[in-house]
Amino acid sequence: MTSTEGFDYAPAPLPQPVVGPDEFRFAAIGLDHGHITGMSQGLIGAGGTLVSVYDPDPEKVARYVEQFPQAKPARSEAEILEDPSIHLVAGATITSQRCALGLRVMDAGKDYFTDKAPLTTLEQLDQAKAAVARTGKKYAVYYSERIHVEAAVFAGQLIEQGAIGRVLQVLGLGPHRLRAGIRPDWFFEKDKYGGILCDIGSHNIEQILYYTGASDATVTQSQIANYNHPQYPELDDFGDANLVCDNGANGYFRVDWFTPDGLQNWGDGRLFILGTEGFIELRKYMNLATDDGPGHVYLANGEREEHYNVFGKVGYPFFGQLIRDVLDRTETAMTQEHAFKAAELSVKAQVNARVLAP
Repeated sequence: MTSTEGFDYAPAPLPQPVVGPDEFRFAAIGLDHGHITGMSQGLIGAGGTLVSVYDPDPEKVARYVEQFPQAKPARSEAEILEDPSIHLVAGATITSQRCALGLRVMDAGKDYFTDKAPLTTLEQLDQAKAAVARTGKKYAVYYSERIHVEAAVFAGQLIEQGAIGRVLQVLGLGPHRLRAGIRPDWFFEKDKYGGILCDIGSHNIEQILYYTGASDATVTQSQIANYNHPQYPELDDFGDANLVCDNGANGYFRVDWFTPDGLQNWGDGRLFILGTEGFIELRKYMNLATDDGPGHVYLANGEREEHYNVFGKVGYPFFGQLIRDVLDRTETAMTQEHAFKAAELSVKAQVNARVLAP
């Protein structure tokens, strides 16, 4: 599929159910970001049963139920949290409120699956870690630009197979289309959305950790700017950062809100992965000035150079793994440590960023 806006990018799942009907039941709470659609579709595609939905805004609920008629509108958040048959709650509320929702979900005895960024402050991170330790529940994160992109999934498989040797550097480009007129007010309030490096930058930091195999990293430099949107003084329309990983690898990423209207997609997201034995380039969502569609992976190593078009061929194993992790109490989709480390570094990159332009 194609999408002109990043917030409504929700690829159709390849049918790979890992459970039978009604074996894994989940609900949605908090519909402020369109990523809730992709999160829900991913779980349903892996066999999950969507039970109910709640948001204080009935219009948001009505739109969600139009997409997912199997979801019963709940009268309150408590109605979902008190339902013992629900295993997991998926939420895409306002970014600064995601941690508080997660605490309530976990204290109610359920696992939590939140949109990125999963939190906006280090204080919230401490609270989330304490709740995970206290309850034994999961605080899973929808880092969609890796887990819900077939090119990114396939790149991980190539690296695991040793196709480019040891990864030395990950370079990510994450442009997005702003379309300010259709964004909610909170999107432009920094204490609510967290800043560009905390928000969409979290995708790239997660990918740097994942592809390098690092468990930690140091943000050596980060920068933010509002170059061209003075009418939104709290918006960062540009950001970048350098990271040095604990295994010696390094990463750089740039994120921005400057996708031009003439581009066929919401952003020409690309990733370049350098290894000791070769390199990989991802053209995730499009191939510029063509109608080739998404899912392009380019590989060059000591034996060959290849162009793979993986759209519709790889699928999204994260969702099935998450469902099994919830039911089996395992940790295969993404470790809790990894999810939290990406969030921590995103917040630190934002908080310590040099301001290039007000």
